[in-house]
Amino acid sequence: MYTVSMRIPYILIVEDDETIAFGVQVFLQKNNFYVQHADTVQAAKTMLEAFHYDLLLLDCNLPDGNGFEFCSYVKKRSDIPVIFLTVRDDERDIVQGLDRGADDYIVKPFPLRVLLSRIHAVLRRAGAASSTADILSCGALQLDQARTQVFCGRQEVPVTAGEYRLLLILLQNKGLTLTRSMLLEKLWDLDGAFVNDNTLTVMMKRLREKLGASSSIKTIRGIGYRLEPADE
Repeated sequence: MYTVSMRIPYILIVEDDETIAFGVQVFLQKNNFYVQHADTVQAAKTMLEAFHYDLLLLDCNLPDGNGFEFCSYVKKRSDIPVIFLTVRDDERDIVQGLDRGADDYIVKPFPLRVLLSRIHAVLRRAGAASSTADILSCGALQLDQARTQVFCGRQEVPVTAGEYRLLLILLQNKGLTLTRSMLLEKLWDLDGAFVNDNTLTVMMKRLREKLGASSSIKTIRGIGYRLEPADE
């Protein structure tokens, strides 16, 4: 049986220096975070409206706005944690950042390992990185059992009740080959209604189309199916 993993945190970097943003993004991705980048306040606002992030890494000086003001804007609308990453090391700036609601303030340049430690500390306080049995994941694919939602990367994937139940079974048995008869039996047990072989074929086809390249449901010829990360 597949062991449930902790939810992978989503981070948005708001930074106009492409070199710094790229370095931080690559480092954090290697340390099991999903990371997106915005280089302006407007781009960040658009991304925040479209998706819920677990943490915001924010520069003070941006082309179209002030990081302190943007922090206040964010905090008025959500409880997302904010860490400032900035060259501004004046005591008044640090106090202003914290007064605006920032959860931490890091002065550039900084060791990436220090940043990682600070991120973990902030997420622990916010509860965003805690382990939960409500989340099942496989690569970029996540299924939230508490909310009955499916996500591929940043995007929610609309699924039917049958497709959701099928994906739940596959995730609970990630990496294991399930025969068609096993799937039919489990689907029947979950729903209390009979699911025939043709229905399973159609549900599997539609689920694959919706998930696209985010996850791989492999057909084991003559046996059944197996779910595994797309890059395996």
